[in-house]
Amino acid sequence: MEPTTEAAIKATRRGSRLLLVALLLSACERVERVPSVGVAGEENPAAGGVRTATELGPVEVAVETSQGEFVIAVHPEWAPLGAQRFLALVESGYYDDARFHRVVPNFIVQWGLAGDPALSAEWMNAFISDDPVVPSNTRGRIAFAFTEPGTRATQVYINLVDNVRLDSTGFAPFGEVVSGMEVVDALYSGYGEDSGGGVRRGDQSRIVAEGNLYLDHEYPLLDRLIRARWR
Repeated sequence: MEPTTEAAIKATRRGSRLLLVALLLSACERVERVPSVGVAGEENPAAGGVRTATELGPVEVAVETSQGEFVIAVHPEWAPLGAQRFLALVESGYYDDARFHRVVPNFIVQWGLAGDPALSAEWMNAFISDDPVVPSNTRGRIAFAFTEPGTRATQVYINLVDNVRLDSTGFAPFGEVVSGMEVVDALYSGYGEDSGGGVRRGDQSRIVAEGNLYLDHEYPLLDRLIRARWR
């Protein structure tokens, strides 16, 4: 048998990971979507013979940053559509070399606008439907940011404190930081809302149009997301 090429190995791993996501999602129980009104896909019925998402366990994503590494446990049973989108973005490398453009002390850390404007343009209107809110927006949990119902795309945030008020407005956590929360806490917060703000409050047009070229010039102290990978 001939040696397997590196490309073939990567392709095999990619296929296995996507299959795992499909199994996790197919095992999640179908629920009705809750309409979302914010403040700053489709699931398949469980198939016979497939273990439940809980039995399969969460999918861990390691996020390497300029401050160190933190790990997110993604729970497809919490928010199936959000989990699927996040894992797809990680797998594609979308988040690599992004900036943590919104870090608000005692609130959230947000990222998800690509460093390459062409990549942002490709994904920014690729909306997914809403998931119901299952677990609360407590410290360390991650969810998608959005403007109106049905507009989740690429931007996500991690709660730095318990933000349970976000639960009633439709922000559905799909995972949580299981190690390295001190790294999340250390991400540079000196610019607050000025370096892009939220998708509701801030003007993000220049980030979308110019990417890291703009952010690195205007806000050079922002921390970087170096790469995100499945563990």
